[in-house]
Amino acid sequence: MAFYWWLIGALVFGYLLGSIPFGLLLTRAAGLGDVRKIGSGNIGATNVLRTGNKGLAAATLILDALKGTAAVLVAGIWGAEFGLIAGFGAFLGHLFPVWLGLQGGKGVATYLGVLAAFSWQAGLIFAAVWIVVALVTRYSSLSALLATIAAPVGLWTLDGSGERAVLLAIMTVLVFIKHRANIARLLSGTESKIGSSK
Repeated sequence: MAFYWWLIGALVFGYLLGSIPFGLLLTRAAGLGDVRKIGSGNIGATNVLRTGNKGLAAATLILDALKGTAAVLVAGIWGAEFGLIAGFGAFLGHLFPVWLGLQGGKGVATYLGVLAAFSWQAGLIFAAVWIVVALVTRYSSLSALLATIAAPVGLWTLDGSGERAVLLAIMTVLVFIKHRANIARLLSGTESKIGSSK
């Protein structure tokens, strides 16, 4: 029974870490106001970029990714299963932070952070797919969606970890759900491109 309480503790730890809204905190600290009131209203790096501050967008991307990486590595000290659960908790925390009425980001950077903690090689696959699609299409959302499809496949191929690959597949489904409005705009041809202020 104690083991399950420790798992719950790892989940809560990951959730609390993942729920830190760095995009919102950084833009407010820089005097740019509430990032939720511009562009897509999202707290992630892509929307922070719409403030015109590339440095803040990069910082948001890195910090949101590190939330996932830190959760996996710190909890993983006590066992791989704890790292797995904590990483998932961090992802959920970013998507549904209690401090913001469960209205968080879309999870892509934190997804990458969790993935990189599992396997840096799989993280490179994710990054490569994102960069290539972004360069060709200039759609951040499409890049993210395709990268999250490639990630579980890449992880499974590299280390054959069924548990990790299944967890990533579940996270991919959640990324798609959070991107449902983007998917609708992609299909209608109205999705904003990288660098757009909309």
